Amino acid sequence: MRWQTGRRSTNVQDRRRIGGRGMAGLGGGAILIVALIAIVTGTDPTEVLQQIAPTSEVLSSGDFTEAEQELADFSSVVLADTEDTWRALFERMGGTYEEPTLVLYSGAVQSACGFAQSAMGPFYCASDQTVYLDLSFFEDLRSRFGAPGDFAQAYVIAHEVGHHVQYLLGIMDQVEEARRGATEEEANEISVRLELQADFLAGVWAHHAQEARLILEEGDIDEALNAASQIGDDRLQMESQGYVVPDAFTHGTAAQRARWFLRGYKTGDISQGDTFNAASL
Repeated sequence: MRWQTGRRSTNVQDRRRIGGRGMAGLGGGAILIVALIAIVTGTDPTEVLQQIAPTSEVLSSGDFTEAEQELADFSSVVLADTEDTWRALFERMGGTYEEPTLVLYSGAVQSACGFAQSAMGPFYCASDQTVYLDLSFFEDLRSRFGAPGDFAQAYVIAHEVGHHVQYLLGIMDQVEEARRGATEEEANEISVRLELQADFLAGVWAHHAQEARLILEEGDIDEALNAASQIGDDRLQMESQGYVVPDAFTHGTAAQRARWFLRGYKTGDISQGDTFNAASL
C-alpha cells in the first residue's frame, strides 16, 4: 500500500503512553488507587493516570520502537484516507460525514461502551463514535491468523470505520431495535449481517481510495481478502474448539467476509451492500 506520503489524521488519540507503559511505571498499590478513583468518578483510568503520574513517565517519546511508531503513523494515514473517501461519498449523497476518533491504546482501555482489553481485538463504540485499536493486534493478524501485509491492516481499520458509517446512516440504531426481543440465534444472524456490511463498506473505501489516490500496490487486495477469510467465524471456531457451530456465528464465514469485501471493492456502490435484505450471504 502506498501510504507513506499520505496525510495524517488529526482525529487520533494516542493513549499507549498512559496505558500499559504508563502503568508499568507505577507500583501495584498505585495502580489499585487509579482503578478505584476511576470507578468512583466514572472516568477513564488513563485520564486519572495522566493526572497523577509524572509527565516524564507518561509522555516520553522514547517509549516506542521505530516499528511501533511506524504502525501508529500508518494507522493515522489510513484513518485520514477513510475520512477523505467517506466525506466525498456523503457529499454525493447530500449528507455530511462526521469523522470518528481513533484511539490507540496498549493492553486495556475504558470506552463509552465499557472497559475493554486488547484480547477483544479492534472495535467501534457508537456511544463515543470512536474506533479502539491496540496495535499489537497487527502482530496477531500476521503471526496467529496468517494474514500479513499493510493492506490487511488497512482493511481492519476500514472495517471498523465501516461501523461508524453504519452509525451515521442510522443502521446501527435499526439493528439494536431489531435485536430487542430476538432470540439468541436471530440476534447472531443480525450481527453477521451487520459485520458483513462493514466488510462491504471497507471494500467501498478501497475502491474509491484507489480511484482517487492510487493507493494500491500489487497483491494488496489479496492481503485484504486473506485477512477477511482468516478471521471468519468458521475458521476461528475450528481453531479454538475443533468444530463449527453456525448458529453461534456473529461475523460471518471466511467465504462470506471475503465475498462482501470484494463486492464493495468491485462496485464501489454503497447501494449494493444491503446485507440485511440479501437472500444469500
